[in-house]
Amino acid sequence: MPSSAVLRSWSVAYVVLVATHLGALLADADPLADVTQCLLMPALAGVLVAATRWPRGHVVTWALAALGASFLGDAVPRLLTGDAAFLAMVGCFLLAQVAYVVAFAPRVRRSVVRTAPAWLAAYAVVLVVLVAVCAPHAGTLLVPVAVYGGVLTAMAVLATGLGRVGAVGGAVFLVSDALIALGRFVPGWDLAGHDVWVMLTYTVGQALLVVAVARDNRERRRARPVVRVVRPASPRDVDNVVALVAVRRGLRV
Repeated sequence: MPSSAVLRSWSVAYVVLVATHLGALLADADPLADVTQCLLMPALAGVLVAATRWPRGHVVTWALAALGASFLGDAVPRLLTGDAAFLAMVGCFLLAQVAYVVAFAPRVRRSVVRTAPAWLAAYAVVLVVLVAVCAPHAGTLLVPVAVYGGVLTAMAVLATGLGRVGAVGGAVFLVSDALIALGRFVPGWDLAGHDVWVMLTYTVGQALLVVAVARDNRERRRARPVVRVVRPASPRDVDNVVALVAVRRGLRV
């Protein structure tokens, strides 16, 4: 199957899974919602593999690692309950965010860290406000939540190095996890369709990051210089080249 057809197939599969998952959440069809959520990140990894070429390099490799850890974050908590399930989710997604930070770090010079450092204040404000709102009711979970929030914010900042799509993807992913934290730690938080909004922003944010990574891979491959090796047709041609070099150096052959 041609690569474009493979990419289209994986993309359609991801969109169908997202739509089915959101529909299952709206219909309170928990078994279907569980199954489709566990399939989301493998499908998105298929999109990224189909959209890039070997050798995929640092950014793509670590982005795939982030998608793998995200899959664990979707699947492992379903085997646990209570705080253990929440900590497992935070731990797996912390690994995902670390992988994304490692993936995007080489593009730091193109990110707001270098191009628009004033934006760092906005990201810092979001982090501080979110931790402050959650702190009174986080209890013993405050430290892991704060650490996760810091790494998540770093990911969103570095994602700006992949262009506008990456910046939006990182910001939307941040919103998704912020909604999870608010729903978990803020009493009285009541957003209609909360779970749907969490998963919509999660799936859109991850998809945008994958699109940004694929574009970065394509741009890097196009910019890679092509080295052409020209071999002389005969030994006589080699002698002619040597003679020409010697004359240019002011030597007599």
